[in-house]
Amino acid sequence: MKPNSSSRRIKNKVLIVDDHPLLRDGLSRVLNQQSDLMVCGEAGDSRAAMAALAATRPDVVIVDLTMENGNGLDLIKNIHTLHPHLPVLVLSMHHEHLYAERAIRAGARGYVMKREPVGTVIAALRKILSGHVALSEDMVSRLLSAHALGQEAALRSAANVLSDRELDVFRMLGQGLGTRQIAANLNVAASTIESHRAAIKRKLGLAAATELVARAAQFVADEHSS
Repeated sequence: MKPNSSSRRIKNKVLIVDDHPLLRDGLSRVLNQQSDLMVCGEAGDSRAAMAALAATRPDVVIVDLTMENGNGLDLIKNIHTLHPHLPVLVLSMHHEHLYAERAIRAGARGYVMKREPVGTVIAALRKILSGHVALSEDMVSRLLSAHALGQEAALRSAANVLSDRELDVFRMLGQGLGTRQIAANLNVAASTIESHRAAIKRKLGLAAATELVARAAQFVADEHSS
């Protein structure tokens, strides 16, 4: 006689992508204690994430935006291209006001900041697994207000006018890194970074390199104080 399928609870498989082993371990312990969730795999960078995705076939993926080798937004885009119906939850140190909309445009279904309690992460996972978008009430209100106002203020923000890679470069400039250091971090030529710097200055209406660095430093400071 076959077991009654209604008496068994099928757990949703979660893949965690974050370059901090301690965070992955702690989050895995909590998720595996849930009646409806289980961690099927972990990855520390984009390449390992794509391999784990193929090997474990998760029901949902948790992705950090900042990793040593790779960019979380690029990873989300790749996942969305290959698996358009696979929900992705961003779990990031970066403030939602700066990255949530960008992450959603990349293909994510939710955004939670790492400073939030783990219960918020669990609730967000369940929400996106049920087909909904998981954002804070404040973020939803901001997005609705921006669209209602024609996004005039948003268009002046570096977080909105710059491309994903330009924003990476902009942040690193604000952290005090030089062109060669940024090029090494992103594994590109220094000339590519110079091109990004020129594009950033043009988009933000900045004339001098000193203005660019000052604006970038203020951006990083504002991000940390948000």
